[in-house]
Amino acid sequence: MMTNMEMIVLVDERGREIGTAPKLASHHAHTPLHRAFSCYVFDETGRFLVTQRAASKKVWPGVWTNSVCGHPAPGEGFEDAIRRRAEYELGLAVSDIRVMLPDYRYMTPPFNGIIENEICPVFVARTDGQPAPNPEEVGDYAWLRWDEYGAAVAGADYSYWARDQYDQLMASSEFTAFLRSIER
Repeated sequence: MMTNMEMIVLVDERGREIGTAPKLASHHAHTPLHRAFSCYVFDETGRFLVTQRAASKKVWPGVWTNSVCGHPAPGEGFEDAIRRRAEYELGLAVSDIRVMLPDYRYMTPPFNGIIENEICPVFVARTDGQPAPNPEEVGDYAWLRWDEYGAAVAGADYSYWARDQYDQLMASSEFTAFLRSIER
């Protein structure tokens, strides 16, 4: 179970840890640079899980986005954080976690007065389960083929980072090789 005192890791421009701060209190119009991750979860048929953030979320409520994203806790590795958040948000066990965009960094334009400011490696993972979403985190979900997602993600109802990451993933030879390996 997550708590309201979930902590994020603050970093400098080179990604070096410089401190910690409470997650909820840190997301505002002047959000400090911090560590995060995005993960795209694929099933055994090669479909990708897209999620809609719960309407009650403070940051980017109600928008569609990648499968799971979050923040590693102080002292926690990215793969452990991905497994923790996938279980908490989606009720899913994930495996075969691989980084696709290790140096991804972004800052969003303001959305409801909040700016995201993250060094956020982008991962893929696999699952053979079906989601049992936590309603505090996920409003809805769908399984899409990657080409279907490409058409959908251009819409205004998708998160800034999902749109930005899509373009960078499609330019990544490692990611396109991954997609070819899972196509059926």
